[in-house]
Amino acid sequence: MGHGLHRFLSGAALAEEALDPALLGLSWIGLAGTPALPQSLPCQQLHASCLLGEPVEAWTGAGPTLAGTRHGVRYRHDGGLLFGVIEVAEGVSVPGEDGGPVLQRAARQAYEAVFRLLAEEGYPHLWRIWNYLPNINQESDGLERYRQFNIGRYRAFEAAGRLVMDSIPAASALGVCSGPLSVAFLAGRTPTRSIENPRQLSAFRYPADYGPCSPTFSRAALGHYAGAEWLFVSGTASIVGHESMHPGDPAAQTRELLANLDAVLAEASSCSAGPPYRLSELSARVYVRHPEHLVLVQAELARGLGGRAQRVYLQADVCRADLLVEVEAQACHQLS
Repeated sequence: MGHGLHRFLSGAALAEEALDPALLGLSWIGLAGTPALPQSLPCQQLHASCLLGEPVEAWTGAGPTLAGTRHGVRYRHDGGLLFGVIEVAEGVSVPGEDGGPVLQRAARQAYEAVFRLLAEEGYPHLWRIWNYLPNINQESDGLERYRQFNIGRYRAFEAAGRLVMDSIPAASALGVCSGPLSVAFLAGRTPTRSIENPRQLSAFRYPADYGPCSPTFSRAALGHYAGAEWLFVSGTASIVGHESMHPGDPAAQTRELLANLDAVLAEASSCSAGPPYRLSELSARVYVRHPEHLVLVQAELARGLGGRAQRVYLQADVCRADLLVEVEAQACHQLS
């Protein structure tokens, strides 16, 4: 990738990378405890197995960063972008919170803390969000846990006056094997442009079959930063309209999600300030539900995306129990 905002790293390179004064934050895939890192460094741990690729993603700003911790959010910013991480243990009581299942309350608590921080630091625009929670497809308190999460997230957006469709950020929500609810995010002083997929119903317009509150994310977002345009593509799976496709067939699901990625890139290209976006540019996290499907999924993505950009494969549960694979991605175009 041509711009330094994002890159994949090996675990061995982590200690040296952590000393970079422009480092905004990290994401690290691993089941063990996180490596020794500066306390001021936001790091989201994905409690998942890395199946293939480098386990660390680094987000680096355009210059030296300032760090802080507020409302439970650990963050760094460089004057233009802010990266933050918050973890909320389920079941921890918060004064004044509403009722509902514990995960619903944890999600609302996490997002309300993020919104307070962004207002206080002057970064009003959410660009990209990563959500991880254990047992995402299991039912508790009479409702699937992903649906509980969606209610809490939606109510936080609603309370903050952020249910404006053009400003809904790109996002992913995946199930991992353990840990608290973990939310990482990028936010900017300038807005992104939300992108939807003509092959899919917008997630925030899903029918009530998918839960009391619709998922709150856009299919992708375009943002401008340090002379470059960034495309952030949300978690993308084998969904057409609002229905899951090709149950039980990981290869066919991968081909369908590639068609969705291609459609999102076409929409993004139509409003881009630079050249068209291509599948071969995408660096990506690939979530595979069953490790035995890795070879099939990898083969389909190699044919569809090519081999130039970086990808990491990890084991995680997609938000619908009948979906076997999901891809999230980003690409960058230099504008100056």
